[in-house]
Amino acid sequence: MPPPDPTPPQASLPQSSLPEAAARFGTQVLTDAAARACDITAATGGLPGAPSVTAAPTVPEPTLPPLEGPAADVPAPSADLERVLRGPSGIGTSGLRLTLREEPPAGPGPAAPEPPATAPKGRPIPGLYYHQVADPDPVRVEEVSRRIKSWALDEVSLYPDDWEEEFDGFSVGSYMVGCHPDAPTVDHLMIATRLMVAENAVDDCYCEDHGGSPIGLGERLLLAHTALDPLHTTEEYQPDWAKSLHADAPRRAYRSAMEYFVQAGSPSQADRFRHDMARLHLGYLAEAAWSQLDQVPEVWEYLAMRQFNNFRPCPTITDTVGGYELPADLHAQPAMQKVIALAGNATTIVNDLYSYTKELDSPGTHLNLPVVIAEREGLCERDAYLKSVEVHNDLMHSFESEAAALAADCPLPTVQRFLRGVAAWVDGNHHWHQNNTYRYSLPDFW
Repeated sequence: MPPPDPTPPQASLPQSSLPEAAARFGTQVLTDAAARACDITAATGGLPGAPSVTAAPTVPEPTLPPLEGPAADVPAPSADLERVLRGPSGIGTSGLRLTLREEPPAGPGPAAPEPPATAPKGRPIPGLYYHQVADPDPVRVEEVSRRIKSWALDEVSLYPDDWEEEFDGFSVGSYMVGCHPDAPTVDHLMIATRLMVAENAVDDCYCEDHGGSPIGLGERLLLAHTALDPLHTTEEYQPDWAKSLHADAPRRAYRSAMEYFVQAGSPSQADRFRHDMARLHLGYLAEAAWSQLDQVPEVWEYLAMRQFNNFRPCPTITDTVGGYELPADLHAQPAMQKVIALAGNATTIVNDLYSYTKELDSPGTHLNLPVVIAEREGLCERDAYLKSVEVHNDLMHSFESEAAALAADCPLPTVQRFLRGVAAWVDGNHHWHQNNTYRYSLPDFW
């Protein structure tokens, strides 16, 4: 019996094409998006103890397509694609493009502020394909850093005193400001920042270097996931579950960050995020299984795990952080899902490459792409690392090609803005990894 086809014929899939989806939504999509592109306070009604929405007027918003207008005003794909590829202008937006470039752009523009002496600029990985972007706005970075530390200490009791240096060294404010240049306000940035810190708390405390272990990980992740996706049970047992959400730092962080998120976004956006977090937790479990078995997976198996255990939950919420919504039907289109997956895969391999020496210094065998390639393909450490750079570059080129094709096929303003937001996240993620010299240093392979 011949093996089945790896994927079913497209004709058998009862899915609408992107142009059909765009036509079906038409004016309704644009109207809905415009209705949701509002101040976060109007969307949430405020949280007890939550800061008010404060704009950061020193940071101009990127030039973005309008979120409203009749369907007849939507430009033709060819003209629209040209505009999308040209991208926005302004501080921090040089990476919001979908064009293929062999070298980082070096166009004119205002000089980026010099980093402080305590945080020297890192050098990029030689041969890595990336886009050079401006440093994140220091005013926003300082404010986000202040607010996130207050949240971590005062609202969720996230870490003990002896973890403070590591928390500060993570530079999460710089990370999130750089990844979301179109966020209208600091409060919008805080949506992503709380979730990022909570996700790292789960990774560190459940999986990694702050008491993490593969043993019993499934139970810990399941219970933590109920802080994102609430348990609906009987009246007798509901109080026990509610109490459990305060049992440890990761669950406290998940619960609080998700409360802010659901009040800022739509139900569809919240459900999308829960789905991507379930993907993340599934990836954690696969890696934990290999650890328990003391097994190094095949390269393709490792890459499959990394499509789940990756940064996907971060760029997929770029519309919530931007103060608008990509409608669920458009987000669910296979072409959009492929773009998001490729973005998550490329950014996660960036992490593998920049954290390589850090992970080699940690106890035990820490799986990353260079380690897996060296083991499975019989290469020396240097050659395995350089091949991993090539894998990343292939993923980046695929991401940009698919995103450009999608922008041409579905020229709706919300689609274009979302694609630019994902591209900005990819570029900001690299910028943070390159310049976080507190955490990362490059191997001596060149």
